[in-house]
Amino acid sequence: MSFARIPLLIAFREAVGLRDTYGGIDGVVALQAHHLRPETPSDTIVIFMHPMGIMHYLPLPGALAEAGCHVLTAVSRYPNNDSALIMEKVAVDLGRWVAHCREVLGYARVVLAGWSGGGSLALFYQAEATYSQVTHTPAGDAFAMAEAKLPPVDGIMLLAAHVSRSQTLTEWLDASVIDEASPVRDPRWNLYSDQCQQPAYDGDFLAEYAARQVARSNRITAWAHETLAELKRREGPHAERAFIVHGTMAAPCWLDPAVDANDRAPGRCYLGDPRLINDSPGGLGRFTTLRSWLSQWSLESHACSLKVGHRIRVPVLVVGNTADDACTPSHTQRLFDCVAGAASRELHEVKGATHYYAFQPEHLKTAAGIVTGWLARQRL
Repeated sequence: MSFARIPLLIAFREAVGLRDTYGGIDGVVALQAHHLRPETPSDTIVIFMHPMGIMHYLPLPGALAEAGCHVLTAVSRYPNNDSALIMEKVAVDLGRWVAHCREVLGYARVVLAGWSGGGSLALFYQAEATYSQVTHTPAGDAFAMAEAKLPPVDGIMLLAAHVSRSQTLTEWLDASVIDEASPVRDPRWNLYSDQCQQPAYDGDFLAEYAARQVARSNRITAWAHETLAELKRREGPHAERAFIVHGTMAAPCWLDPAVDANDRAPGRCYLGDPRLINDSPGGLGRFTTLRSWLSQWSLESHACSLKVGHRIRVPVLVVGNTADDACTPSHTQRLFDCVAGAASRELHEVKGATHYYAFQPEHLKTAAGIVTGWLARQRL
């Protein structure tokens, strides 16, 4: 089925405080999206939105539009740059798109398609839309989410998703880093050192490695709180500092296919060779700020599925890809488990599919069929 691709732009003003994006008119937030509109009318639209990713040309949104679904690929105020991203602001941006779909585009029902990092965003959004609990960011800045009046949605799909940016980064952190400034590494825990235990890893090694990852994350968080407090005392409430997080692609599962096992190719992650990505500029969470670390990467982040999933009451679809080299099967299962209170929930797998369905037209067709079938069963 053919469909029209219609670029959209919405803008709104908000109080000017600390700037976390470059350029633009002070106090104006401008958001862009693509509306994929098939010829056949529908009362339902599916919104894809990632905290920072631009999803206009990913395979699945287009495949769903070709299957007759009306789709919006929405972008937050942080397009392709999460160095100063605040998850609470991203939820506000998503709320603007939900309202636009209902009030301007005329759709009666809205379903969130939480792809990859959009999964935890979707759950965080709906939890706050139905019963807001956030009054401050993890950095302590006032942020009354209730005042945003986020409109609730009618269903949520978690597609090739992980449980949160914070949990994912923690599970990928290089546990060998003992000095954040240099960085200095302990070779006994450096997965890419000959002095470290080699795959296959035993249970004791994996448990200690995971504990060291959590401890490192918590050390960065404690330093961020202390540094921010001192800066605020010296320079005022909008003081901020940027910093680098070294070593963010050192998960044992990339080297040992028996860890969180699926059909992915061993020795690789979705960005390529993890040894190269571990300290490359394009690694996850490489450049950040004190507030952004606390909001999106620290274990204190509000936007974690494991913290908010129990508050979800709308129908939920969870789809995992068995060759996914980004979101491993334990994340798929944890997502399904955490939404036990949903009106209904389904768990499906696409055998052999990678994270993006890149060059996998048959797997893409299967995934689209799972989505359209679920939407039909839910009468959405």
